[in-house]
Amino acid sequence: MNLIIKLLLNAIAVFVLAHVLNGVNVDGYISAIIVAIVLSILNLLVKPILVIFTLPITILTLGLFLLVINALLILLADKLIDGFEVINIWWAILFSVLLSILQSLLHSFLKKDKNKA
Repeated sequence: MNLIIKLLLNAIAVFVLAHVLNGVNVDGYISAIIVAIVLSILNLLVKPILVIFTLPITILTLGLFLLVINALLILLADKLIDGFEVINIWWAILFSVLLSILQSLLHSFLKKDKNKA
């Protein structure tokens, strides 16, 4: 149940950011849910492989290259999903940073509710 709630919160974050940012477009609620699911799968399966392969440049840039890896995963999700569009890598980086911030805020509300119960 907790996984479904987190996916729905991620979908809400994707939908809100797509309406705030001009360079990111999502067709509707269903597309936002699909984007959240695909990004979760890509972060689970593809991101660790990319991090291992790019470890030297990540260390050299003090971890800033992870922003590029996140942006590449978002651009890959753009290619995989028809109802989701990101114009270029700069919008993908901005979307990635804002999505991480918004997700952490939404998930912190979920943790506060769990602590009250």
